Amino acid sequence: MTLAARPVFDRDLWERDCWARLEQREGDADRAFVYGVVSTGVYCRPGCPSRLPRRENVRFFADAAEARRAGFRACLRCDPDGASRAEREAALAAKAVALIESAEGRPDFDAIARSCDMSRHHFHRMFKAATSMTPGSYFAAIKKRRALDSLGQGESVTTAIAAAGYGSPSRFYEGVADLGARPSALSRGGAGEHIRFTVAACSLGVVLVAATQKGICAIELGDDADALATGFQRRFARACLAEDAAFSQAVADVVALVEEPSRAFALPLDVRGTVFQERIWRLLREIPPGETMTYGELAAKAGCPSAFRAVARACASNAIAVAIPCHRVVGKGGALTGYRWGVERKAALLKREGR
Repeated sequence: MTLAARPVFDRDLWERDCWARLEQREGDADRAFVYGVVSTGVYCRPGCPSRLPRRENVRFFADAAEARRAGFRACLRCDPDGASRAEREAALAAKAVALIESAEGRPDFDAIARSCDMSRHHFHRMFKAATSMTPGSYFAAIKKRRALDSLGQGESVTTAIAAAGYGSPSRFYEGVADLGARPSALSRGGAGEHIRFTVAACSLGVVLVAATQKGICAIELGDDADALATGFQRRFARACLAEDAAFSQAVADVVALVEEPSRAFALPLDVRGTVFQERIWRLLREIPPGETMTYGELAAKAGCPSAFRAVARACASNAIAVAIPCHRVVGKGGALTGYRWGVERKAALLKREGR
């Protein structure tokens, strides 16, 4: 039996690639390598703001430890031994998010930028890169969620709109055209919403599938069909609940997804949560089948690396099993920590994905 030859590391090719990335000052290369400058004896990140050295004076290293062993010392400007630019910006974005969410009334974005030691322009760019939203759009989403939460607790439409910080009712109605239900219906505990649901058997027990006019709003796993149905009906006691034959294909698609969680799932979803929860749920859908991510890694990807507990709570609040794959998030070392529908089901889903 002939063994395939192992690929040989081509250092010349690697150094050419490093030099090209250094010339472009690529910030995302800050953790890929460091470079030392022979004429100064200093090593730097690729994104260092210092003047680009001459190529013949540059030596490339896989990491800071290798550069130190070669006799170079750390640059004081870019601090290659500290947090990377991406990590610093993620921490600043998390700080800005906290300031925006705790503000009474409209946040002072100029003051928040100053607290991050940034100009308004650079703050705006950093925030959008970290959250995929501008600061203004993020605040608008917070206002919308506050209003919807108040409506769900029985507040009148007028009171909820005013308390959320809208200057006029028209501003609120412009932003909620995609709700799938009138604000007045939400203020009556969901009265007026039309939800189809049914419970079907699957290899993990039973699965409840529910959908609004917008899309699938719940996929719940359990052992007892009556218990699942009763619990769901209790939560939506004032909505119009029904089953019909046209819903059978959607249920079949969900059951097939439970049996083979790595398959594509094209049905639309009706996802409703806080701004933070919806961001986490969106990132969950980006984890490829067969792969896992820790709560800390997911928090870092969301731009708030210290908020891993909040990430865990967002995963636990997910009401759409498998289609929003919170089962792909694990504890440190791959530990199968808590899962809303049971750790055994989490293990089974990961096994089916080949994990």
